[in-house]
Amino acid sequence: VQLQASGGGLVQTGGSLRLSCAASGGTFSRYTMGWFRQAPGKEREFVVAISRSGSSTYYEDSVKGRFTISRDSAKNTVYLQMNSLKPEDTAVYYCAARPSYGLPLRTDRYEYDYWGQGTQVTVSS
Repeated sequence: VQLQASGGGLVQTGGSLRLSCAASGGTFSRYTMGWFRQAPGKEREFVVAISRSGSSTYYEDSVKGRFTISRDSAKNTVYLQMNSLKPEDTAVYYCAARPSYGLPLRTDRYEYDYWGQGTQVTVSS
């Protein structure tokens, strides 16, 4: 499956952005989808994942209550709505996919098989 992420940009502290990740070349409903991010000089870290049905989600603690993941099977797209952005959210954001084997949702980047190219999110203070 191929993934194409978009929607990044420059925003002020407290602002919002919505990232999109369009999937092609596979059966979208078979995949657990996730978002990861990588700040300069840091490891790529888990942000959030959503089950193939969309009924289950799992968020990293620092984004709970601010970020919302969703998926649209008709459009083969997963979204990440980011509100109340902080400078520490600045990173390249990557969408990822892995064949679904049910719960629990995986947070380890090495368990995801497919990756998008990344989209830059910069939050100014």
